[in-house]
Amino acid sequence: QLRLVESGGGLVQAGDSLSLSCEVSGSTFSAYGLGWFRQAPGKEREFVGRMSWAGLVTYNEDSVKGRFTLSRNNAKNSLYLQMNSLKPEDTAVYFCALDIRNPYSTSTRIAGGYDYWGQGTQVTVSS
Repeated sequence: QLRLVESGGGLVQAGDSLSLSCEVSGSTFSAYGLGWFRQAPGKEREFVGRMSWAGLVTYNEDSVKGRFTLSRNNAKNSLYLQMNSLKPEDTAVYFCALDIRNPYSTSTRIAGGYDYWGQGTQVTVSS
């Protein structure tokens, strides 16, 4: 059974850094895209960034450009989100998501474009 497990969340101060991990297990798919979303209380789930199976990366430029960086391991079953210069508005539950329908897409930014989700990890940034 396919599972996505996020880890690395926590409470930090504004300006600090935090690194999130997403581990994929149980996949039988030959290729998939992986993305990060976040959801703050009372708000819709927001696209953060995505890495295609080919390794191309897309970010939500308005929210995280220049501060967040995606990477993955060589086996392509772990996706990392390095978050620098954190702001209080980055406070949210961060979700990892997997896309099997368009694994090479660099433009899948809506939650409906993903097929599997993790449980999320809380990131809280204090001012």
